Formats: sequence, structure tokens, C-alpha cells
Amino acid sequence: MKKWQIKPLGEVCEIKSGKNQKKVINPNGKYPIYGSSGIFGYADEYICDENTTIIGRKGTINSPIYVTTKFWNVDTAFGLCVKETLNSKFLYYFCLGFNFKELDKSTTIPSLSKGDLLSIELPIPPLETQTLIVSKIEELFSELDKGIEDLKTSQQQLKTYRQSVLKYAFEGKLTNKKVKNGELPKRWEWKKIKDICEIKGGKNQSKVINPQGKYPIYGSSGIFGYADEYICDENTTIVGRKGNINSPLYVTTKFWNVDTAFGLCTNENYDSKLLFYFCSGFNFKKLDKSTTIPSLAKSDILSIDIPVPQNTEQHRIVQEIESRLSVADKMEESIGQSLLQAEALRQSILKKAFSGELVK
Repeated sequence: MKKWQIKPLGEVCEIKSGKNQKKVINPNGKYPIYGSSGIFGYADEYICDENTTIIGRKGTINSPIYVTTKFWNVDTAFGLCVKETLNSKFLYYFCLGFNFKELDKSTTIPSLSKGDLLSIELPIPPLETQTLIVSKIEELFSELDKGIEDLKTSQQQLKTYRQSVLKYAFEGKLTNKKVKNGELPKRWEWKKIKDICEIKGGKNQSKVINPQGKYPIYGSSGIFGYADEYICDENTTIVGRKGNINSPLYVTTKFWNVDTAFGLCTNENYDSKLLFYFCSGFNFKKLDKSTTIPSLAKSDILSIDIPVPQNTEQHRIVQEIESRLSVADKMEESIGQSLLQAEALRQSILKKAFSGELVK
């Protein structure tokens, strides 16, 4: 790479340490207060000038931020201010492609020292070339971001589709195309959840927890241990009592549920998987009367109205739901892989940019 030079970061930019914001913070302040994760207030004074790159000193150390205005940086964030030989955006994109975690010597909270940053070696072409490289990166990133936006839109559409499948299933429209809006199919009836299942409250696991235990311990977000005893039988739906109340789980093994999770165990008149899908489409948040941590009362769940198809039809509805959701899952997996590939491509663009391959 002709005319390129390798220089330490400390030679081409000034690193400004942040300061505690207590004395300058003001909701009506002119200047944003930045930490390594973004803005969390405003101040009457500033430390860094416009077009500065922020690197975390502690905590979030690998997510650079480019700031176009004057700002105050807190004591867990460094401001990298370029000198006249360096394009500020060129430095930002270099930081975006650099793995700062390699410099982390901490054993607890990730952290960086100013000395380590100052000694990072940066490949530097002439200013004119820096500008061309920045333009090319932004052109390619713009195309990439558009593709990512489309993928995320598709993800959201899949979520909507899933909810539609569940809605139609419990209106009878997946298995009976002649059902009128607002009416249940013939031989279906409305019941309360208390009529078709038993709700088992969870218990504190401290006395039964055992890493070699036979039964998983479930909270509303999944497994977090094992126990020697169980509360719920196989094929039970878990609904959060506190915290994560709107993400039901279906468990096919016997398990212990903690005191922040209910186990909904169906009787012989209702398919256990059908109950899970009903709960998956139900908005439990509308039952939440708390003002702090979301929570549900057992009585509220028991009084929920649920449509009950004939026993012979329940399994067929489950099959229809799973057939359609399976297609959505495959599409979701494909989108997830594409998003990972997009991030890999972003890093590839940055690697080429700073090895001189992007602009000849």
C-alpha cells in the first residue's frame, strides 16, 4: 500500500478521559452526556468536540459510537479526538472493526486502559484516500443496512403471522372455513380455564436443588437448575407469575417450578398442547394490575375464558397449528442466518478497507 503509514493511535489522536457528570448534569443542558452505551442525560459543559469517537473504558468496550456534536463523556468512556492528519470518520470505522476485547486484562468487568489505546497501531493512507475509503464504506454499509432492515421487517411479519395462526385456530377457522366472525363452530363451547386444567403454584427450590438432580427446575424464562423432586407432571404449560408473564413454555418432562411460575396441567378433556398454544396467543399483560414488576394472580388465570372444541377435533387443530408454525420457524431460521451473514459482511468490508483493498 503505497503512501500508507502505520502509526500508533496516540500519535494521530488525543484521548480525552471522561469525568463524573454530577456537577454539570442538567435536564435542560445544551450538551449530551455520553457513556459507552449512548446518551443518558444532558450537561451545561462539554469535554469533547464534534466528530469524536467514543470507546468504553469500562463495561461496554467493543461498541464505538460516533458523535457529531460537542458532548460530556462520563468516567467510563474515552473520547478519541483526531488530529489534522486523520479523518474522524476514518478513525471511527477503524474502531468499529477493531476487537478491543483483545486488550481487556480484567477478570470481572471488561475494561481498557488509556495506555493500551494509545499504542494501538493504525494503518493511515493520505487524507484524500481516507475520504474515499470512508465514502466507499458508507456506500456499502447503506446497501447492507437496507438489506438488514428488510430482513427485520420480515421477522416482524412472521411474528404477526404466528399470532394470526393462533387467533384463527381458536376461532375455529383453521379447520372450519365456514365459521362466521364472532361465532364459535358448532359443538364448540366456552369454558373457564379452571374447568379444563389445574394450576400448580411453584415453590422455592433451595431445599431440592441438586446439580445431579433428575428433574429440571423451571422459571418463566427456562431451566436454571435441577432437583430431586418435582411438582408438575409431563406436558404442562408454564406461565410466569411474576416478571416474564407473557412467554409461556411447554414442558414434556416432570419438573419443579419455582415460586414465580405457574404450572397449568390439563385434564383429560383438553389437549395439553392446545392449551399451550392458547396461552401463546393470549395477552397475559392485560391481566397485570401491578405498578412495578409485572405479575399475575392465580384467580385471574383461572377465570380466563377459553374455547373448547370437541376432543376429536383438538388434536387436528394442534396439527394444523404446528404445520403452519413449522414453516414460519424455517423462515425465521433462514432470516437469522442471513442477519449473521450480514454482520460478517460488515466486518469483511472494514477489514478490506484497512488493508487497502476497498479503494485502489
